[in-house]
Amino acid sequence: MKQAANPFHPELQRAARLIPNVTMTRRALAVVRFLSRFQRKPRAPEDMAVEDVRVPGPAGAPPVRVRTYRSRKVQGPTPALLWIHGGGYVIGQPEQDDVLCAEFARELGILVVSVDYRLAPEHPFPAPLEDCYAALRWLFAQAGALGVLPERIAIGGASAGGGLTAALAQLAHDLKEVRPAFQLLVYPMLDDRTATRTDIDGTNHRAWNQGSNVFGWSSYLGREPGGAQVPVHAVPARREDLSGLPPAWLGVGTCDLFHDEDLVYARRLEAAGVPCDVVVVPGAFHGFDIITRGAGVARDFRGTFTAALRRALFPVPGVAESAKAG
Repeated sequence: MKQAANPFHPELQRAARLIPNVTMTRRALAVVRFLSRFQRKPRAPEDMAVEDVRVPGPAGAPPVRVRTYRSRKVQGPTPALLWIHGGGYVIGQPEQDDVLCAEFARELGILVVSVDYRLAPEHPFPAPLEDCYAALRWLFAQAGALGVLPERIAIGGASAGGGLTAALAQLAHDLKEVRPAFQLLVYPMLDDRTATRTDIDGTNHRAWNQGSNVFGWSSYLGREPGGAQVPVHAVPARREDLSGLPPAWLGVGTCDLFHDEDLVYARRLEAAGVPCDVVVVPGAFHGFDIITRGAGVARDFRGTFTAALRRALFPVPGVAESAKAG
């Protein structure tokens, strides 16, 4: 993946120069987690009902905290989105996506449920995925009480959250207990074998580099990445048969470490008969829509995947609008 000398989108060039090239290590992880304790938590918008709920966890495991978002203006049963935050499988919490989840809830008139899954390396696979599946089962089981249309429940996530989303779609397909209607994959972390590649020019990668990728996958798998075999459902890109999975949307930038693995996965979904819309953003690095939130290219990207969710959850024209009050 050889990069051009000046590959960044014009709106992202300044940010690309300022982002430090930091590799995630155990020490860096401890620092990031410590600093996150002091981050100011944004107040919930007045038009949004935000609630933390403890739901039954996997067998023998603690309950799972989920954070729910619903517009106070919405009336009647609505679709829902189970959202999974990113963080390389080792950092993060639902609050980091408060703004995005509130936007989903407000713009689409849906219930959003964000999962506070356990993190590696303390809790390697399958704990994070099992927590996400427990939250998904709860969402389906409580659909009536929550005012959710069970046939219109989507799953989605960014980065490692996108990887967990893809794995969750595969797990749900195999267990046949619940079936998500759609999977939203925002620059997903899908393939541990990328961490072993030596042909990648990482000069222009930002926010998540190859060293961090090795650390993230090693922490999640509990072993060095790229081995001959991995546990079933641990690495979405390792699955041979992708047929029967929910329709997907996948977006990634050309300066993202996950660019190649993401496009390969999207092509394999299509080849397996799974509809997959793909958006590639020229000159965009990993997490650009969060780091440069106000840039036009970031707003356009969010608008594109929000529109994809709208099409998936409101297949009949006009339904999205009529679900909102006022």
